Amino acid sequence: MRRRPAVAATRQSAMSTGKYTKSCQSADSRRAASNGGATPDATVVGNGPGTSPGVAVRIAIADDHALFRQGVRSLLRQEQDVDIVAEAERVDDIAPLLARHRCDLLLLDLQMDRSALPAIPALARAASVIVLTMNENVGDAAAAIRNGALAVVFKRFAVTTLLEAIRAVAAGQAWLPPTVQRVAVAELGAPSRPAISEREREIIRHVALGRRNAEVARDLFISEETVKKHLNSIFQKLAVRDRVQLTLFAIRTGIVTGFESH
Repeated sequence: MRRRPAVAATRQSAMSTGKYTKSCQSADSRRAASNGGATPDATVVGNGPGTSPGVAVRIAIADDHALFRQGVRSLLRQEQDVDIVAEAERVDDIAPLLARHRCDLLLLDLQMDRSALPAIPALARAASVIVLTMNENVGDAAAAIRNGALAVVFKRFAVTTLLEAIRAVAAGQAWLPPTVQRVAVAELGAPSRPAISEREREIIRHVALGRRNAEVARDLFISEETVKKHLNSIFQKLAVRDRVQLTLFAIRTGIVTGFESH
């Protein structure tokens, strides 16, 4: 059965400092298939890695505002499946921090002592990146997605949306506010139109709707290995690097109409 990301309940941001763990184990693979879903407040697309049920999501926070970091700790420490393992105040400190504390997710302020935007591609290889930004410039948010971030959360909505974004990304999905989603779809490049078979089109549609490989195989009465072979061929044919970009291709080409509920 497919899971949908939990919607965070509205909470007042507490100002007390919470205790948090200083170390974590090695992160699991971040590019395996997972489930998708949609929420009223944001668009969730694609699928990929997720943490195992019952395993805490290990999070690092990179933000140069101590008060904001404190508020995030207070918000997240109420969740039993979330563990804040490390913090950084400067962009140059983030990569060494991730090398010492292998984490699942990085909450990244887009503007610290300098712009963190150019650092995202390298950071995204160490942890799934959720951008937290006070600047609601949609172009910058879309650029963060292009650089490899899987979610963008505007700080003024963080109390009600951050946990939702964390759960989505931990499940291997991309979490996008509607305004960012529209620009990201437009700016991630107009897809080419190579010939795709009807079977490939079916698989693309299932992926865009958030299906796992096993679910696609079951629905199409083919083996999971056949699904993987089709996906490898589709990725090469369409020159897309992951399931998120494949989902955006499906939207632009009409294989799925908007974000269908399922």
